[in-house]
Amino acid sequence: MEKEISELTDQELLEKIKKKKSNDITNAVILGFLIGIAAYSTVKHGLVLFTFLPLLFAVFAANKWRKDKKALEEEFKSRNLTK
Repeated sequence: MEKEISELTDQELLEKIKKKKSNDITNAVILGFLIGIAAYSTVKHGLVLFTFLPLLFAVFAANKWRKDKKALEEEFKSRNLTK
């Protein structure tokens, strides 16, 4: 089980921030893939339920990723660390 952000040591927090940059690229690829699926489904089959499911998942995933990123940045700023 992963520690809470506030329980991480300064070194662990810095490592997590470095990993965040590569995770941002992965997340962008996943979101692009989901949007592509929705676009393809719309063109191929019109507006159906399966058109909206990937978009709905993309919105929920993006919100979670944004909240995690914001919490990590706030903890970084509260500890007055430098990159």
